[in-house]
Amino acid sequence: MADVLPLVEARLRSALGEPDARAAVTFLGTDRIEVLRFTDGDIVRYATLGMSAQPMGDPTAMLADPVKGPRAELLVSVRAGGADTDKVLRPLAVLAASPQVEGVVVAPGASLDVGEPLWPGAPFTSVLVAEPGGLVEDLELDEPLDPVHFLPLLPMTPNEAAWKRVHGAQALQERWLTNGTDLRDPSRKSVPLE
Repeated sequence: MADVLPLVEARLRSALGEPDARAAVTFLGTDRIEVLRFTDGDIVRYATLGMSAQPMGDPTAMLADPVKGPRAELLVSVRAGGADTDKVLRPLAVLAASPQVEGVVVAPGASLDVGEPLWPGAPFTSVLVAEPGGLVEDLELDEPLDPVHFLPLLPMTPNEAAWKRVHGAQALQERWLTNGTDLRDPSRKSVPLE
């Protein structure tokens, strides 16, 4: 079975260019998670590398399937200069390790909470997992492996996260769109939720 991570990194490089920084985090009992930083003008993108090494398994299964199951990496895009967003490294690595640590399957529409600001002074402690396929195309792997999805993470304020729990991900995304919310603003205010 081919190692998935070199293929994933090649896909990230072909879509986003050369990373200008990378760091690695290892949590006890988990595989290493790297976070790559890509700068494109005033936009900085952070991408995980390592989450897709193993498929995400059904948390109710007695044994994890080493081959079958969804695979993903996470992406965060922010405007440069407005905050010390490089500190998102650890929270992003925590989210990428959550399938190994907690047995969760990260999928579009899900909310993920790190319990602390995503970076110093950030009004966000959680993210909404968006649909893949926009910024980085899915990476098809040889059968029987599932493709790797590159899932954008959209930072949410605590009020937005609470509203999303009641009304759903689609309703929150429509609210953001209607209000012209700049989801890349690292210090944006909550969208009006009245």
